[in-house]
Amino acid sequence: MELYQRLPPEAVKIVLVLFLSFLIGLEREEHKASGSAYSFGGVRTFPLIGLIGYSIALVSGTQLIPLTIGFAVIASFLLLSYWHKLSSAVAAGVTTEMSGLATFLVGALVCYGHFWIATTLSVASLLLLDLKTALEKLAVRIAPHEILTFAKFLLLTGVILPVLPNQEFSQFHINPFKTWLVVVAISTISYASYVLQKVTKEQGGIVLSALLGGAYSSTVTTVVIAKRAARDNRPHLFAGGILMASGMMYLRIAALVTLFNRQLMAILIGPFLVLAGLAVGIGWLWTRIPDENPHDVEREYDPKNPLELLTAFLFAALFLAMLVATQLAVTYLGRAGVNTLGAIMGVADVDPFIMGMTQATATLTPLKVAAVAILIAAASNNVAKGIYAFSLADRKTGIQSLVLLVALAALGIVPIIWLGS
Repeated sequence: MELYQRLPPEAVKIVLVLFLSFLIGLEREEHKASGSAYSFGGVRTFPLIGLIGYSIALVSGTQLIPLTIGFAVIASFLLLSYWHKLSSAVAAGVTTEMSGLATFLVGALVCYGHFWIATTLSVASLLLLDLKTALEKLAVRIAPHEILTFAKFLLLTGVILPVLPNQEFSQFHINPFKTWLVVVAISTISYASYVLQKVTKEQGGIVLSALLGGAYSSTVTTVVIAKRAARDNRPHLFAGGILMASGMMYLRIAALVTLFNRQLMAILIGPFLVLAGLAVGIGWLWTRIPDENPHDVEREYDPKNPLELLTAFLFAALFLAMLVATQLAVTYLGRAGVNTLGAIMGVADVDPFIMGMTQATATLTPLKVAAVAILIAAASNNVAKGIYAFSLADRKTGIQSLVLLVALAALGIVPIIWLGS
């Protein structure tokens, strides 16, 4: 520490530049030693580039023109190196030359006192250079349509969301930013489940498929499992999986409500955790009950992309409709109207209604009224899924699924007794 205080400030910067650029040069030196083709630079060249960047930034001060000219000169030398590489090799990469430009910028950043940025840039460069094989294998494994899917996710979160106004309009308190934030939150959870299902596609069975699918959409998962059950004689396995998917629905709802209304979640957290634990636990135990034909059942469900733009816009429109309908129901129909709306929406899709309730509590809907309506919507959704399973699966699986989901719906109504008091 004493030595550090005695050193001139510029000496510390020079040492940092030498250290960071030496690390990049060392990695390139190892790369050059492992290959037979021409490769630019190593443990001497890269520290020199870093020092040049530092020196030019120092003499330039706040003037960007000299620094830009220096950057262009270094880039021209690197361009000559790349031209030589092209003339002497069939396949030539430009990674080393780009890392030389990054090293120049590291020197300039250190000169201006941006130590954290310079260090981060150096570490990122080292990781990208050293993980070449792993990154190339990853690029081969990722299908082109998955890249498009991720681009849609970035469009929803990083492009559309920041430009929307964060203010309320009309007597219904419609906030465009919060509306799209709801879309982003649901898309994020669905996309995370989608990625996990893709990554674990060849692993696990119906149990894992039910857990991940329930986080994505318990209704869709119920329909898929029920259709599969019609072909395989494993009623306990499929009925238990359907119950587990509904248990994951409560965890999904809990995560969404927590993001947008913690006061509301404080009321629901107890019932939701109990219902989720019971559904997942009993569902898992139910899958362990031996069936008459205990053959292995492999996963077949290939999840659909949850980030279709049309779907996102339709959900936003449905969310706004639920927000308006909820406030109208509270104003003109009271608590009974909100509960009836929740029961109706539970038959189709509970997410827009529940997200609407998280926003409505800030204006007209009391917290307990919103909590009761959410519990009713979730219970209604469980009954609807039981009917779907009964209609689509074989007789044994359908009956077991209907009984289990109706029982879960009945348990989901129990907390209303103390919430209504």
